[in-house]
Amino acid sequence: MIAMQTLKTVFYAVLCAALLAPPVHAEKADRDKPVNLEADAVTLDDIRKISVYEGNVVVSQGTMMLHADRVQVTQNAGGLDKVIATGRPVTFRQKVDGRDEFIEGFAKRIEYDSGKGQLELIGEAQLMRGSDELRGAQISYNANTEFYKVVGQADATTPAGRVRAVIRPKPRTEQPATQP
Repeated sequence: MIAMQTLKTVFYAVLCAALLAPPVHAEKADRDKPVNLEADAVTLDDIRKISVYEGNVVVSQGTMMLHADRVQVTQNAGGLDKVIATGRPVTFRQKVDGRDEFIEGFAKRIEYDSGKGQLELIGEAQLMRGSDELRGAQISYNANTEFYKVVGQADATTPAGRVRAVIRPKPRTEQPATQP
C-alpha cells in the first residue's frame, strides 16, 4: 500500500513538472484524468524519498505527454520537492485550455522545484506555442511570479548560440465596414 501511495505521489510530481512549464493555462480537464507512467525500470527509495524511472519514460495525463530517458523525483515532508528529467531531448506536449493549440517543450534536462515554483529547461531549450517559439541554452520560468528568463550560451559567437524568439502575427479578424 505504501508503494502504491509513493507511485501516486511520483506520478503527481512528474505531472506538475510538465504542467507548470507553459506560461499559458494547461487543459484544466487533464487534472481530473488518471496519470499513466511507463518505464523500463523503476527504483523506489522510501527512506530517502527518491524515485527514479529509467529507460524510455513516458508520462501522460489527459492531453499532457512527457518523454524522457530518466526521471528522478524527490519528496519532502510536504510531498513533492523536486523533479529532474533528462533525455536526448526531454519533450512534453499539452493542449492549451479552451483553445485548439498545444504548447510543446524540448530540452536536454528539465528541473522543477515545487517549493519555489521554479521550472528550468536546460540545454538546447525550446518552447513552442502554435507558430510562436522561444529558444535558448536555458529557459527559466517561475510559476509564482509568472516571470521568464531565457539565456543564450555565454560564449556564443554564432546566431545558434544566442536567444531566439519568433512571434508570428495573429490572423486578423475582419471588421465590418462602418457606413458614413
